[in-house]
Amino acid sequence: MRRLWNALALGGFCALVLSWGTSAQAALPIQSWTAPSGALVLFVESHDLPMLDVSVELPAGSARDTPSSSGLANLTLRLMRLGANGMDEDEIARRLADIGANLNASFDVDRAGYTLRTLSSDAEQREALAVMSRVLQAPSFPTAVLEREKSRVIAGLKEADSKPDIIASRTFARLVFRDHPYALRATGEPDTVATLTRDNVVDFYRAHYPAKRAVVAIMGDVTRERAAEIAEQLTRDLPQTSATLAPLPPPKPLEAPIERDIEHPSAQSHVLIGQPGVARSDPDYFPLLVGNHILGGGGMTSRLYEQVRERRGLSYSVYSIFIPFQQPGPFQVGLQTRRDQAQDAVSVVRKVLTDFVADGPTAAELDAAKQNLIGGFALRIDSNQKILGYLAVIGFYRLPLDYLDTFTTRIENVTLEQIRDAFARHVEANRLATVVVGAPAPK
Repeated sequence: MRRLWNALALGGFCALVLSWGTSAQAALPIQSWTAPSGALVLFVESHDLPMLDVSVELPAGSARDTPSSSGLANLTLRLMRLGANGMDEDEIARRLADIGANLNASFDVDRAGYTLRTLSSDAEQREALAVMSRVLQAPSFPTAVLEREKSRVIAGLKEADSKPDIIASRTFARLVFRDHPYALRATGEPDTVATLTRDNVVDFYRAHYPAKRAVVAIMGDVTRERAAEIAEQLTRDLPQTSATLAPLPPPKPLEAPIERDIEHPSAQSHVLIGQPGVARSDPDYFPLLVGNHILGGGGMTSRLYEQVRERRGLSYSVYSIFIPFQQPGPFQVGLQTRRDQAQDAVSVVRKVLTDFVADGPTAAELDAAKQNLIGGFALRIDSNQKILGYLAVIGFYRLPLDYLDTFTTRIENVTLEQIRDAFARHVEANRLATVVVGAPAPK
């Protein structure tokens, strides 16, 4: 999950609307079109390496579960590559290994799908795409494999439930999102996973994997014509539906501060503090991104690091992050500290956050944050796989095609007033959810 959050935190978004049948005239020329299957395609052609990276994602993440079916979205995706169109899981693995290709699942609250990396040479490319095509469009969901995977998931959940960081994350999500789908654990709960049947999985697949909702991202050593063939090959036999996907509701803001102190025999207390934050479509994202870099996203240069670590030695590290989804995801501050220092650390975090929301950053802090973010941006797009990840985000959230090319300009244009206004709208420092796992036992 942290890998995802790192990507999402810098992914950004904007309210600008584009025509998706055009190409962006930019340093990174993203071509986009709608395939005959109805899927949206984003493509960057690059012949620098003999590699092809492809992803297919759909709005089939864990937010499409219900409390009684929690874990169904994850289990459906997990099973797709464990049997498809006459191939069992061993054959799928062998065929990919024989050509040195990697096929990996991608999953979060909003999205689910698969990402392929293969050599672009004709034989290897076609074999890898044939396997991916069958996994996506003809999963068999064998009953025996389903029962085995359910047992594995349940065992993993029970083991995870003893870990303080997992306990903190679960409790935090429930406090922040309550009855919203974002409160559900992505992998489900032991009792809900145990009840899932093959019919549940098949029904979820048919309802949530239609071609018209697919986003195909293609990056690498193929032509535009070949990219069009690939996109159609991977989506033409996905389920068809005339149903409209119901939009997710926005989470409700917290009405009052909430705190949970949970005893645990861990050596340190695990602390999470936050509330619902911001959605992908919110134009405040760039002011929040720059402001959060100053607050707690900039590592050793952030205010939280200075006040919690440097001045008081309360934690080895501390961070803050906005995690934007289709609806507002969490704004979160996290740290670990000695059990006897937990409440002191919480108090310092609250004070720093309250002051930052009230006063905003200084001009010197803003200049330093801009230099850091702009100077480091090239590292975010220095590989085909990183660019593929951005293509998937741009397509899924309907961001402008020139998003990557205008990123640094948007950072440069952020003002002190914009940061203050954005934080005032999105962070209520007097309505925070606070979780401390490993809190000292009451005296």
